Amino acid sequence: MADIDNKDQAEMDPADMEDVEEVEEEETGEDENSKARQLTVQMMQNPQILAALQERLDGLNGSPSGYMESLPKVVKRRVNALKNLQVKCAHIEAKFYEEVHELERKYAALYQPLFDKRSDIVKAAYEPTDEECEWKADEEEELTKKTSFNQDEMKEKAKLEEEKKDEEKEDPKGIPEFWLTVFKNVDLLSDMLQEHDEPILKHLQDIKVKFSDPGQPMSFTLEFHFEPNDFFTNTMLTKTYKMRSEPDENDPFSFDGPEIMSCTGCTIDWTKGKNVTLKTIKKKQKHKGRGTVRTVTKTVPNDSFFNFFTPPEVPENGELDEDSEAILAADFEIGHFIRERIVPRAVLYFTGEAIEDDDDDYDEEGEEADDEEGEEEADEENDPDYDPKKDAAPPAECKQQ
Repeated sequence: MADIDNKDQAEMDPADMEDVEEVEEEETGEDENSKARQLTVQMMQNPQILAALQERLDGLNGSPSGYMESLPKVVKRRVNALKNLQVKCAHIEAKFYEEVHELERKYAALYQPLFDKRSDIVKAAYEPTDEECEWKADEEEELTKKTSFNQDEMKEKAKLEEEKKDEEKEDPKGIPEFWLTVFKNVDLLSDMLQEHDEPILKHLQDIKVKFSDPGQPMSFTLEFHFEPNDFFTNTMLTKTYKMRSEPDENDPFSFDGPEIMSCTGCTIDWTKGKNVTLKTIKKKQKHKGRGTVRTVTKTVPNDSFFNFFTPPEVPENGELDEDSEAILAADFEIGHFIRERIVPRAVLYFTGEAIEDDDDDYDEEGEEADDEEGEEEADEENDPDYDPKKDAAPPAECKQQ
């Protein structure tokens, strides 16, 4: 048999021999890849290895890879030329945002008549016509209303109808507590509200955004318009945000559009005894020598939404303590949110629809993440080298505490 095998091998075409060798090499390579994958899975299931890897990655975070340092000088020189081009790009981008600001100013003038009419309806200066009040509900919304009423919901509906009848008897004007409801519906704003702020914000009739005039430094002002009330004599409170839309000379690559540099509030002319930003406390003090006790009354700051109009001042050198920096960062975020979201879409925040849209966005992200996990699981199941036993929980002594 050995002679026959040798004979067959001798008669085999040399090209066929090469094919056999290649197949054997491929099979060997697949075995090595399979072993490597199994070893990787085992390593990634070891908490100690994962912790060490994470520590190593944390140490590398923000540090240069060393690649740039290894480049020849002539290449580094060319990279510097690219950086100079990038700086020029940043300056062009700044001009772009300046023109965007001009467009915002232009279209703000087009939006304003609509916002003024909204304000008139809210404060009962204008009663909309029947045609203006017609609204076609979403088909899905109508279907939900028809099919989702159970006994408890019917009771709730009856209760609401009774309340509605009572309101009709009272004949409410406009849309009561419109802006207060908007504030309470938005987490970013409701976190600022205190119980003693709500009676004041019931008198808020409108919020407007005013952009800086052409040729002036970039800025915008939030105007809070109030009806006459017992708390302060102002009919309007303002908050102005100054912006910068040019790259920093010391760090031009950090430029990412206009940024708020500072903000200024206004003086609130409080009625005596109505200033909710201050509170009076009483402290007992004991005399060290005589031992007598006296009660001292002190006025201290109080949490209130209306502290929004007295932000920390930014010194000329721009240096702030950590608390002031945190307050200003939150202030800038709130001012930007009111300008970009609240004022243009106030009715949707009043009804809660804008909040539902925001929630839907987060749900979609979660669904996408779930889909990705599902795809990974499917890939593992289809992997011929996948061993489900290796995905089992590690022994008790290996679990992280």
